[in-house]
Amino acid sequence: MMSIFSGEKAYILLADGSIFEGRSFGKTGTAIGEAVFATGMTGYEETLTDPSYYGQLVTQTFPLIGNYGVNETDYESKGVYLNGYIVREYCQSPSNFRCEGNINDFLIRHNVIGIHSVDTRRLTRKIRETGVMNGCITNEDVHDSAVHEKLMNRITSFKVENAVKSVTCSSEEIFCAENENYRVALLDFGYKHNIRRELMKRGCTVIVVPADTSPERIKEIAPDGIMLSNGPGDPAENTQVIENLKAIRDLDIPVFGICLGHQLMALANGAKTEKLKYGHRGANQPVLDVDLGRTFVTSQNHGYAVINDSLPDNVGYVSHFNSNDHTCEGIRYKDFRCFTVQFHPEACGGPHDTSYLFDEFIDMM
Repeated sequence: MMSIFSGEKAYILLADGSIFEGRSFGKTGTAIGEAVFATGMTGYEETLTDPSYYGQLVTQTFPLIGNYGVNETDYESKGVYLNGYIVREYCQSPSNFRCEGNINDFLIRHNVIGIHSVDTRRLTRKIRETGVMNGCITNEDVHDSAVHEKLMNRITSFKVENAVKSVTCSSEEIFCAENENYRVALLDFGYKHNIRRELMKRGCTVIVVPADTSPERIKEIAPDGIMLSNGPGDPAENTQVIENLKAIRDLDIPVFGICLGHQLMALANGAKTEKLKYGHRGANQPVLDVDLGRTFVTSQNHGYAVINDSLPDNVGYVSHFNSNDHTCEGIRYKDFRCFTVQFHPEACGGPHDTSYLFDEFIDMM
């Protein structure tokens, strides 16, 4: 494993003045961001490389991270978009036949500031009780009044902005299926690569396009289906994308939306979204599929949700509910071929209970 006291002394300072002590790993320095927690017992590689964590300080609630190392095959994107990483304990000497390195070196390589030996249970309870708040990870002495004031100014002024613009691709990219049955245009709001893998596994050639791709360009591509991906930030911020989706909706092409894609399509159809107190981030969220009358365990990563009764009745209905807090987890639309979900049916690592939705998308095409 590791010495629990290895690394320089480091601190977490939250917007409410709370201080947590720990030790540095990864890069040293100061990282400002929105403090959140993720409950997955595995899948830390996927968490680190998920663009949906853009601008956030991610706390892993599971106490040991890094025991099977890192492997590039498991990454969900080409980079790391979170601002900082918080764990109780990390493993310096991972053991797995697929291991290509340890998590400390991974963080250093991707310029991510991390902190370990933190009381992550206390930190998680703080976020659950108070709600998501800004904070920082730093090697500076936060007990020094001048340092404390300087950091608090940065923390209180921080805001996650231009999230989708910061993570979307800059140009189109084509991924060809070996036995092509369909062509799918994937709007990249910060997509997880396993969405692409699940489509290709089902015979779909995937054309990944930037988030602001016009309806006219989508029509030129002439796809059999359109995938709206996951992504970070406040969905209502993406006004141009929402306007584009209103026109894309009228192309009469089957649409499947996941996470942010789900929220954006809802906004394009008259619904409203709200920020949750502390969000849903982890691989153990129970979701009721109303049509099937079954509850599935899902992987999730979001801080916003569609308000249940804000969708006009003539447009669609809420097809999935979160069994814990009854928030909206899916919508089926009535006048055009589209369904969307808040959770991640492509989950990796995580439960595969809802992968049937990809098969439904194939049937729709």
